[in-house]
Amino acid sequence: MSVSSPAYSLTTFAPWGRRLHLETAEKAYLIGDVALGPRSSVWPFVCLRGEDKPVTVDEKSNVREFSMLHGADIGARVTVGHGAVVDYVTVDDECLVGIGASVLNGAKIEQNSIVAAGAVVLQDQTIPEGHLAYGIPAEVTRMTDSQLDEIERLDEHYVDLSRSYKQTQRFE
Repeated sequence: MSVSSPAYSLTTFAPWGRRLHLETAEKAYLIGDVALGPRSSVWPFVCLRGEDKPVTVDEKSNVREFSMLHGADIGARVTVGHGAVVDYVTVDDECLVGIGASVLNGAKIEQNSIVAAGAVVLQDQTIPEGHLAYGIPAEVTRMTDSQLDEIERLDEHYVDLSRSYKQTQRFE
């Protein structure tokens, strides 16, 4: 997946720390080749590192405080929870990576899936579409309808929240 028309793109030739995207907190670190899609949000103390491989965060996705994405391809309407580590992986559309989860090199999270809080998805592991990954190392089980609904609720909430914070000058 790729961001077809990013609202913001920072390449290795641009100054580090430059903030051009409307919903990127001033205290977030975007390093190297980073592309953010429309209505996506990057919250304070996030680090997006795209020096070896680009980081893409597609439309209406949100990356929450203290998360680190390195060479990651994040689809549309994805929530990356607080303190998650996503390292050289692909996360398809409409997924949730929970608080403190780690998704390791080469892993793939297929559409409509959840990585539970604190879970560790191993290197090159694939989480199938519509599944919940939980535990260390991650095991998988089929998701419920209410879990699928939670993914949609979260992405809409964070689109609205980031715009509200930006309008009131509190998104720093």
